[in-house]
Amino acid sequence: MEKIAVIGAGAMGRQIALQCALNGLKTVLNDSRKEGLEQAADFVREHLDKRVAKGRISSEQRATALGNIELAPDLAAAADADLIIEAIVEKFEPKAELFRTLDRLCPPQTIFGTNSSNIRGSRLAEVTARPQRVLNIHFFNPALVMELVEVVVHPAVPAEIIEEVQAFCRSIGKTPVVLRKEIPGFIVNRIFRALTREAVSLYEEGYASAEDIDLAVTKGLGHPMGPLRLLDTTGIDVSYLARMDEYEETRAESAKPNRLLKDMYERGEWGKKSGKGFYIYGDDKAK
Repeated sequence: MEKIAVIGAGAMGRQIALQCALNGLKTVLNDSRKEGLEQAADFVREHLDKRVAKGRISSEQRATALGNIELAPDLAAAADADLIIEAIVEKFEPKAELFRTLDRLCPPQTIFGTNSSNIRGSRLAEVTARPQRVLNIHFFNPALVMELVEVVVHPAVPAEIIEEVQAFCRSIGKTPVVLRKEIPGFIVNRIFRALTREAVSLYEEGYASAEDIDLAVTKGLGHPMGPLRLLDTTGIDVSYLARMDEYEETRAESAKPNRLLKDMYERGEWGKKSGKGFYIYGDDKAK
């Protein structure tokens, strides 16, 4: 693959785009929001400057990575990409509308990937004329650090497309795992949701503080970050919407979000991005 397009310049999208650019791929980062692209541009420059300051890349490599990224408000800039990765809001209808538009813009050989952690690629494939080229390519936050990518396929996706997507993941320094059958939440999030559901229940029922719950998991289970702090980091909104999507599809009580998670979502307490979640954030420190 020579050209990648990432749709959505939020926290995940801009990291995926920068990861591609750092590994030599021409990358379009698209967002219709002017402020989204401005924030992404600031993030890219600041992140590359930090890498140079730490000696992780040279000034020449910084310049090359910057040259590999095109910030584009017009979706047409993504039309000639070999692979498009969607990273917009975790709701089905906006994603479906985007895929319909992309299906009209892009040539038949373009592969469409969704970074969704929960919405099945087969559902989005149904709104396109290329179901065999639509699948989940799920990165983890922070995408510049986390090595894993879940590649989730459905029966219409042939072996050559799976191999091509795996090769792309490896080309940008990631380790792909393939799910041969779709299931809401995939591998990691199903395990993560079981853990965080119990952690949130312990907190909302007053058994322990957020700090002590997180401390118990980091010291007792060896996790690098506690589940409540991790929810704050990935976004309460992202977790709530993903769980609601799974619950509405399956009606399984185990998928239904905790009441506290619903209340926090409705109050706009979305974690680190909003300044408050299970912790309060200020000056890059959590309290």
